[in-house]
Amino acid sequence: MIRLYPLIFILLWSSAFITTKPIVDNSSPFAALAFRFSIVFFGFFLFSFYKKYKIFINKKNLIESFLSGVLFHGIYLGGVFFSISKGLPTGIAALIVTLQPILTNALAGPLLNEKVTKKQWVGVFLGFSGAVLVLGFDIGTRLPILGVIATFVSLLAVTAATLWQKKLSNNLPLPVSNMYQAVGGCTFHLILILLIEKPFIIFSSNFIFAMSHQIFLVSFGAFTILMYLIKKGSASKTVTLFFLIPPTSALIAWIFLNENLTGVDIIGFSIASLGVYISTKK
Repeated sequence: MIRLYPLIFILLWSSAFITTKPIVDNSSPFAALAFRFSIVFFGFFLFSFYKKYKIFINKKNLIESFLSGVLFHGIYLGGVFFSISKGLPTGIAALIVTLQPILTNALAGPLLNEKVTKKQWVGVFLGFSGAVLVLGFDIGTRLPILGVIATFVSLLAVTAATLWQKKLSNNLPLPVSNMYQAVGGCTFHLILILLIEKPFIIFSSNFIFAMSHQIFLVSFGAFTILMYLIKKGSASKTVTLFFLIPPTSALIAWIFLNENLTGVDIIGFSIASLGVYISTKK
C-alpha cells in the first residue's frame, strides 16, 4: 500500500486544483480557506483525541508546526486560490507551482546536506524547460499577470515549507502536527480577511461538493501523505513527484472544466513529465 502513496498523492493533489474553481466561484478565496481549515483543525483534533495522542505540545513544536501551516495552508494555498479567482487556468496554476523542485533541489544541498544527483538535475532542467515553454507564450495574453505573480508567491512558500518541514523532522504524530498546521493556515487567512478581503460564501451544491473534496480527500488525505513522504524520504526526490501534477491537472480540467490546451502547452507538459520520470526512476 505504501508504494501506492505517490500515485494516490498525485491524483488527489491534482484534483485539488480543479475543485478550487467552483469554490472561488462561490466564495472569496481567503474566506473559503479559513472555513476549510477550521474544519480540518476540528477533524484532526477529534482524531488525535480518539487516538489518545498528546495534544498539548511544547512551545518549540507548536511554533514550528504553526509556521509550517502558515507557509503550506496560508501563503501557498492562498496564492493558488487567489490566482484562480483572478481567472488563471487551473492547469497553468499547477504548472507554475510545480517549479518547486527546481528551488528545492538547489537549496536541499546547502540547507539539508542532501546529495542531489546529476540525473535529478537533468530532470529538473527538463521540467523547468517545459514550464517556460508554456508560460513564455501565454503571459500577458490569456494569462492574468496578477494571477501569475500570486502563483509564484505560492511557489516560494511551498518550497520554503517543504524544506522547513524536512529540516524539522520532529517526532510529533502526523495528526497532531497537521492539527496545529491547520491552526496556522486558518489564522493567516483570518488576518487577510480582516485586512484586505470582503468575505462571502455561497453554500451552493457545487461549493459544498468541492469543499468536501478538498477537506476530506486533500487536507486529510493528500497532505498527510505528503508529510509522510517528506519525513520518510529526501526532500529533493519527494518533490519531483510534483512535476506529474500539471499534466494530470490539465487533463482533469479539460474533462471537467473545458479548459483547452494549445499544442505548445501539451509539448511543455510532456517535457515536464519526462523530467519527473528521469528524476525519479531508479
